[in-house]
Amino acid sequence: MSATIKDVALLAGVSTTTVSHVLNKTRFVALTTQDKVLRAADELNYAPSAVARSLKVKNTKSLGMLVTTTLNPFFAEVVKEVEKRCYQEGYNLVLCNTDGELEKTNSYLRMLTQKRVDGILVMCAEYDDSLFSSLMGERNLPMVVMDWGPSDPYVDRIQDNSVKGAHLAIRHLIDMGHKKIAYIGGPLEKLPAKQRLDGFVEAMTQAGLTVRDDWVIESDFEFEGGKQGIRQLLACEMLPTAVFIGNDAMAMGAMSEAQLSGIKIPQQLSVIGYDNCLYSAYFSPPLTTINQPKEMLAELAISTMIERINNPRQEGKMIMLEPNLVVRSSVARL
Repeated sequence: MSATIKDVALLAGVSTTTVSHVLNKTRFVALTTQDKVLRAADELNYAPSAVARSLKVKNTKSLGMLVTTTLNPFFAEVVKEVEKRCYQEGYNLVLCNTDGELEKTNSYLRMLTQKRVDGILVMCAEYDDSLFSSLMGERNLPMVVMDWGPSDPYVDRIQDNSVKGAHLAIRHLIDMGHKKIAYIGGPLEKLPAKQRLDGFVEAMTQAGLTVRDDWVIESDFEFEGGKQGIRQLLACEMLPTAVFIGNDAMAMGAMSEAQLSGIKIPQQLSVIGYDNCLYSAYFSPPLTTINQPKEMLAELAISTMIERINNPRQEGKMIMLEPNLVVRSSVARL
């Protein structure tokens, strides 16, 4: 049978209130008394209830995270970095995979608030504005949006500069001699997809290059979305020499499908992705891509969350992450 706080108090010869103050560090207790309590707790292998402690000190040292899918390598790598950072800061992470379903997202949101997490990290495009607003209003619950999520003025947001990333991609293709460039991206209701398309159009226009409607393809951000997008592109009457694809998962799906169709990459079609996922370096050919600094994203998310937990404030802040080009072998020089 597990020891209780009363057992510790009895062995140390003090009150249960004193034991609570020592273990939770909620009031100064004489050092000799602290030693008695800590020795008694150690001798009895006493483990305080996390729930009871949270009611005393008003926190649980746990964070929730809503993520669209952990199957996408980008999300998986971000989650890994977030979990590592949480551990370093003494927080537990409750991970909720929403699978892009609004009902599931709302259910997880309610569950996380019932568990009294200290804050929620959001990395999903499916959300109910009214539910987010009500939860924040009821509990003043700290939230940090990691690129994908609500754009509430009271929420902190860390966002990739996707417009700049698209410019970097197109500039590299142009520098390699390409002028006939296509784009395959994710659903335009998702902010990163819209910004990457905006950056593509801007960069092409600034270079005086034509943006063909049949070469701008909207798909989804998964492997299958890349396969479907490249099929649509290969069915065009005229083919580009290069394609900028909205993320690495799509790019790898597209490259696989193109090669099955007899297209040589990069000899016949150059491909550049976005995210710099771990797998992209080991694909065939290794994928040239735009890097999102995932370790920095996780570090900023946790430090921003802890800052908001410790110093509650009304206005949210925006932090912009700057992407960079990673050159590998999937783009040929014309």
